Amino acid sequence: MSTDTAPAAPRTTPGAVPAAPDSGTTPGSGSVAAPGPEAPRRPRLAGRAPARPAPAAAVHSVSAATATLLGLVGLGALLHEPVLIPPLAASAALVHCAPALPLAQPRSVVVGHLLGAAAGYAVAAAASGSAWAAAVAAGVTLALTTLARTPHSPACATAVVVVLQAPAPGRFVPLLLGSTVLLVLTAFAASRVRRAAPKYPAYWW
Repeated sequence: MSTDTAPAAPRTTPGAVPAAPDSGTTPGSGSVAAPGPEAPRRPRLAGRAPARPAPAAAVHSVSAATATLLGLVGLGALLHEPVLIPPLAASAALVHCAPALPLAQPRSVVVGHLLGAAAGYAVAAAASGSAWAAAVAAGVTLALTTLARTPHSPACATAVVVVLQAPAPGRFVPLLLGSTVLLVLTAFAASRVRRAAPKYPAYWW
């Protein structure tokens, strides 16, 4: 008489989750389950820089900034004065290519440059027009624009220009004021030309 019997089915308690099928490894064997698919790695050189703007947006902002700077050159030719100075080129880049930044708003552009000119003339009056004095004037401008809530980095360059070149304040300051107002107005107009462009300014004051 045979004594073989069928293997008994494993007992399970009600509501218990059935065990997963054996993967062919024994506990303590050191085997590790295969990892899932890894997320694609970004190129190391890509960095965290912002994405490139759409071609239409890039052409619009660059052409508007260039047209504004050419306008300043033309104004200077009519007045026989050097209206276009390097800080204004930096301001034009800000208002046309980064119109939402606090540094690009009219309050910061106009008041920032005026504070930079004031700091430049004050430092130049107290010290000689050396590179050391120009550096101090830039630092004073940064402090003033921070306290006045008018952050505008090109204004620090305006202070440097005043110290190193010593322009006559009676001619330089009115031209600087007019140029900054022109920058703001052209950025306002350019943002209305292209319907999809971000509207400038985010605030006036």
